[in-house]
Amino acid sequence: METWDVVILGAGAAGLFCAGGLAGAGRRVLVLDHARRPGEKIRISGGGRCNFTNLATTRERFLSETPRFCASALAGYTPQDFVALVDRAGIAWHEKTLGQLFCDGKAGQVVDMLLDRMRGAELRLNTAVSGVRRVGSGFEVQTPGGPVAARQVVVATGGRSIPKMGATGVGYDIARGFGLRLVDQRAGLVPLTFAEQDLARTKPLAGVALPARLGCGKTGFDDALLFTHRGLSGPAVLQISSYWRPGETIVADLAPGQDAAALLRGIRGQGGRMQVGTALARLLPDRLADALVADEGLAQARLADQPNAVLDRLGARVNAWTFRPVGSEGWRTAEVTVGGVDCRDLDGRTMQARAVPGLYFVGEVVDVTGWLGGYNFQWAWASAHAAARAILAA
Repeated sequence: METWDVVILGAGAAGLFCAGGLAGAGRRVLVLDHARRPGEKIRISGGGRCNFTNLATTRERFLSETPRFCASALAGYTPQDFVALVDRAGIAWHEKTLGQLFCDGKAGQVVDMLLDRMRGAELRLNTAVSGVRRVGSGFEVQTPGGPVAARQVVVATGGRSIPKMGATGVGYDIARGFGLRLVDQRAGLVPLTFAEQDLARTKPLAGVALPARLGCGKTGFDDALLFTHRGLSGPAVLQISSYWRPGETIVADLAPGQDAAALLRGIRGQGGRMQVGTALARLLPDRLADALVADEGLAQARLADQPNAVLDRLGARVNAWTFRPVGSEGWRTAEVTVGGVDCRDLDGRTMQARAVPGLYFVGEVVDVTGWLGGYNFQWAWASAHAAARAILAA
């Protein structure tokens, strides 16, 4: 039977990064993945340019049932640390809004950098792992080619998002097999969908985009909103989707920072025969303005003829549109998995299972989910770094 120092399950962002930290220190490392190519989610991220980190990273921008868990790993490996790695690799990058960093060129550059960094480790693709079991003081990993022995195992298998790329729940099965608890998984950073009766009003707006503020409970995000044929998408919607639960309502301000009713009253005070829809179009895209006034029975109405109560009601539709999604587009389009291996069963400094010495969980398989905009990659780098450092110190 083959014997390795460390076997890493998963050749995604966290798995490749962990392998690089270990192989560079002389450990015998084997990386296994069922996919045909490594780093597939890296390649498609950021529109093909890989939003590889975010300079605004703080633990508050991560969702978990154990909110403080991610703090140690994030402090141990910062966005600046990864930027330094990118710079040494000669990869040109640029900053977009909100601290998001992207490659100037293709995302494949990041994959190539990670593969080069793990030189000395062995990567086996098209190799599905069926299980892991404890044998003595080490582990035995079950593969189609037979069992492989390892002193330590790192589970970096990702979550359930984007199943067309081969996402599976094997990491959760491994955790469950060792008695670790799981937090229920759901699709995160995903478009939201409407019931048929709501779609009758919103489907004609498909393609309309505008800045908005979306709130669910105590959480809110300011970013773009996009109407689709199924419901809503855009960065603000993806962000709030990670916090929304079925049955809950979401409140959208379609003109953040502006009082729609006050604006309409002000225009009315200027006199003239302007229609309500024309006035509202000063604040919203034309199609959306027309749809709102039509829904209020004001399609051909003059602004000058409307009392304050009517304008206040229309303004509330703009500044506090309350809706209840029927669901989301699910795993098919979700960018991340919310939930996963319960952080209470892991050591936040090392990512090691508290009750299973030598077994580590990193990246998306753990119940830590970042905001949109490079945060989930930073969690992959940071958690993988924490595990690699702990293994080298063991």
